[in-house]
Amino acid sequence: MLSPCLGREDVQRALHEALQESRWVTVVGPPGSGKTLLVRHVAAAATAAASWVDARNLRTIDDVLVAALESLESETAPGDSLTGALGRAVDGRECLLVLDGLDLDTTEAGPVLQAVLEATSDARVVVTALTTAGQPAESVVRVGPLPVPGQLAPLEGPAVELFLRRIRAAGGQQVDLTEQAHEVRRLLRATGGLPLLIEQVAVQSALVGLSNAMSAVSLDQAVDSAHDLLDEASAAALRRIGLLDFHVGLGVLAHVLDASVPETAELAGNLVRRSLLEVDARGHFDMLSPIRGRARALARPDDVAAVRAGLLAWAETHAPAHDNYGAADAEWLGDLPAMRHAVLTACAEPETRADGYSVANRIFSSLYTSMRAREAVEILEGALASGDGPPAMGAQIARRAGIAASEMRGTYEGLWLLARSDEHASSAPIPEEQLSKTASIRAEMHLDAGDLASAEAEARRAIDLDPDGSITRQATRTLADLYASQGRFAEATEAAVAAMPARITGDERWIDLSLRTVLARIALEQGRIAEAVAGTRAVVVEARELAEDRVGLLAETLLRNLDPTWVPTDVVRETLPWAVRLPVLAQDGRDLLAKGDAKRAAGLAADVVALADSARLGRDGVDARLLLGRALVDLGDLDQATTTYLTALDHCSTMRLPLRAADVLDGLAGVARARDLSEARSLAAAAFALRTPRKAARWGYSADYDVLPAARAPEEWLDGDDLSADAVALVTAVFNRTASARPSVLDALTAAERQVAERVAHGLTSRQIAEELYVSPRTVDAHLTHIYRKLDINTRARLAALVVDNR
Repeated sequence: MLSPCLGREDVQRALHEALQESRWVTVVGPPGSGKTLLVRHVAAAATAAASWVDARNLRTIDDVLVAALESLESETAPGDSLTGALGRAVDGRECLLVLDGLDLDTTEAGPVLQAVLEATSDARVVVTALTTAGQPAESVVRVGPLPVPGQLAPLEGPAVELFLRRIRAAGGQQVDLTEQAHEVRRLLRATGGLPLLIEQVAVQSALVGLSNAMSAVSLDQAVDSAHDLLDEASAAALRRIGLLDFHVGLGVLAHVLDASVPETAELAGNLVRRSLLEVDARGHFDMLSPIRGRARALARPDDVAAVRAGLLAWAETHAPAHDNYGAADAEWLGDLPAMRHAVLTACAEPETRADGYSVANRIFSSLYTSMRAREAVEILEGALASGDGPPAMGAQIARRAGIAASEMRGTYEGLWLLARSDEHASSAPIPEEQLSKTASIRAEMHLDAGDLASAEAEARRAIDLDPDGSITRQATRTLADLYASQGRFAEATEAAVAAMPARITGDERWIDLSLRTVLARIALEQGRIAEAVAGTRAVVVEARELAEDRVGLLAETLLRNLDPTWVPTDVVRETLPWAVRLPVLAQDGRDLLAKGDAKRAAGLAADVVALADSARLGRDGVDARLLLGRALVDLGDLDQATTTYLTALDHCSTMRLPLRAADVLDGLAGVARARDLSEARSLAAAAFALRTPRKAARWGYSADYDVLPAARAPEEWLDGDDLSADAVALVTAVFNRTASARPSVLDALTAAERQVAERVAHGLTSRQIAEELYVSPRTVDAHLTHIYRKLDINTRARLAALVVDNR
């Protein structure tokens, strides 16, 4: 429940009217004037939900944009700009983005907010700040002090009411406004009418009496006076909490204050009662920015040392004992900002850097399992930037930073960190051990990207370098996944069995679960559906018990494809790493198609295609194109379905994915039959020829196309059990139009890109194009990026001119 916003009816009305007339309102006023409370009241009464960003400690525009995206449960795709991502996140949705306590001067956020508003039609922003941005779209509402009764005016009004309420809440004696009028007027005049100062003076009055309360002339003096009235332990708590830039739970605070949890609760409660500390619904403590600034100024060297030592002690106590243990339900994840601060502060000092590296290493498994790639990147890259730690540990930190970076920014964006890991490995006690582990991660990156040849080479290199067998299981798991993707089922099964010994240590349970998922996939590919369902279901159940969220969610995504009755786990898609999010989104699209909603399925599939291409997730891109092609066939758009399938076939050929190539050929056979092309049966025969030697069955969308295969596939399309080097070109020729047309610079564009270009020529915005094509603005922006690169242009106006000239 919000505290009353006394005496602010006129300002509330002005803010409400400003929000009706303007899409950007900045609420300006001095520290302690109640800007935040005012906005909270107005936002609570608004029809649109408010997305709140605590911007008090943000110092760069990138920090502001990242925090805004997190509050909106959105983020950038690989290759995205933060500004573009924010524009898409706020456009077309009923939402009010509140940037509370934003320093417009330091962050230089004004021009960026202006750009976001200009590029969107629905974005709405409220900023609370000390200054205005001076931008054209900005509307300003000023918040001043509460009116303080003059010397001869009656003692009434909001300032008096707030003063008396706060005294009662702090347990002070009842104030007689007739007998004590002089003292009340003296104290209220000293506050200047600032609500935060009025509260501070009221608490002092409750503690020491009206006549002894300090006539503070500034908030700093009020905090100083409150500090002086505290007992030694409470005063130290005020100073130390002021050194923290984040909310903290009671357990963290106990280590910072070097006190027991009951003692810490009493100290924190004492500060809350004096309006020096805030507590949120989760029981975490924080300070208002003006109070924090003064408390920090009061801090002594021993307070700084105590905070560093306390945070590190808490972090070391709560981080897992082993660097490969850690589940998604780890208690410390609720205080992740404190863990980040503890690690980076420790790493910043040479004498504690080894401890900081150790904690960072030990918390990675929980971050990875809970799919918090962004936080992992921030912590691990911050540790590396502080300076070199112990070589073996440094190699592992760099390697794990590479894993997280590849998941956040794109598959190969972590390669440079793996190179740094190899540099650390050269100084490690057993260099081969670290080099082996890094090779194993490189193999995983290549596998995700679809470079299966490089993935196999790196996995075998990892096994060859492994001095004690510690990394062989993980590298063999990669090989099992790779073999299954290539339809080498006997080798995949052999690798999976070899990597699943009878006894499994705690840090390797995820490998076992992942391998069992691979075996379920093999059963599916070979038509043993009941076995695939049972195996996948068992993995999901066990993963939930172990809080192995990542492996469990991937298995559950496969299970959703097999068992329509399965009730999936409710997850926020926007917070998932790309390598997990894309399979989940693709399955969402399959569910839509199964329900008959081909338009939305096509739009979601197109999104996944664009994201997979940007993130270099090759296999996901193929799966998404199979879904998109199938949805386009249902929509009757055979031209775009053909283009989609042919692109997928080219990728399958490059990546050597014969079974997915067979799925594509079945799709093309269906399209060819709809177009009355004689090669329809040959295409189906080629799909049959790819499956037969691998003992694979048709399933999924391939089973939807019941084109009777010809007796034999064209010999020139095949090379043994695989597609020939010329197959893609030969199949593409089947669908080429016989009519000749005048060459155009637009011929380089795909069918989807041509559709976008035509609509740009008609003056449509990205969101309007997205609505027409049943895709998202993100997909339209991705198409535009590709178009600009192909045509060597950089503006919509130039694109529109090219389209008109080539009609």
